[in-house]
Amino acid sequence: MQPKGSPLTIGAIGAAAIAVALLAGCASSPQQDAAPTTAADASDGAQLSGTLTVSAAASLQPAFEQLAEDFSELHPGVEFEHLAFDGSSVLATQIIGGAPVDVFASADEKNMAKVVGEGLVTADPIAFATSSLQIAVAPGNPLGIETLADLATPRANGTPPVVVICAPEVPCGAASQQLLERDGVALEPASEEQNVTAVLTKVAGGEADAGLVYRSDVLRADGDVEGIEIEGSIEAAGRYLIAPLSGSQAPEAAAAFAAFMTTPGAQRLLEELGFGPA
Repeated sequence: MQPKGSPLTIGAIGAAAIAVALLAGCASSPQQDAAPTTAADASDGAQLSGTLTVSAAASLQPAFEQLAEDFSELHPGVEFEHLAFDGSSVLATQIIGGAPVDVFASADEKNMAKVVGEGLVTADPIAFATSSLQIAVAPGNPLGIETLADLATPRANGTPPVVVICAPEVPCGAASQQLLERDGVALEPASEEQNVTAVLTKVAGGEADAGLVYRSDVLRADGDVEGIEIEGSIEAAGRYLIAPLSGSQAPEAAAAFAAFMTTPGAQRLLEELGFGPA
């Protein structure tokens, strides 16, 4: 593992590295788009081998479970030992603390920058998707919630809806706070969760009247919640980034899996699951 950077340099190093990465990603996108997306096209796929552990933002779970299977079909010598899904801030803390992870996929640039700043990536992070926030409500929207302001407006019984959001340090929480502040909404949430899956679960289970989640989470709920659009939420949510990490026993496979996110097949799946292009 490379030596850790000092706390005073983490922000600057991380921001600079991500800026370079995004420029590099734009420059190399034609080659990435030409990457094989079927087993028949992967003539050198058998050359990759090893076992990978991937830590990814909770909102990526349905996508990455399928993408890991697709990648293993293209590269039969690569196996996925573990796929961990949680809030990006939680995962970044675990990685910096020494958790044995080969690839990190963050829902924002801030938490990726923490890992970059510690010298724990072996290649520039790749931006591979975007998302947008929605207000998740019960099917049929029984409370008639249409805007963020409605989340703080008292109902007929004199109390506002029960609302859950992500904690501020989590990407979905930071985006939620940005949108609430923009619209001047003083919200008192019933709870602040460490990942977006927990917010979705509480709304789907009837423990909350509403919650702020990603559009992809509304889609994966398969009808258990309904999504209300929020104007300008794409800009607030930002971009997803992925990078291979140092200390991997399968560095080539880790780098290839990160690059795989920008291939046409991976991008089509992400779009189907509610994500936007980076």
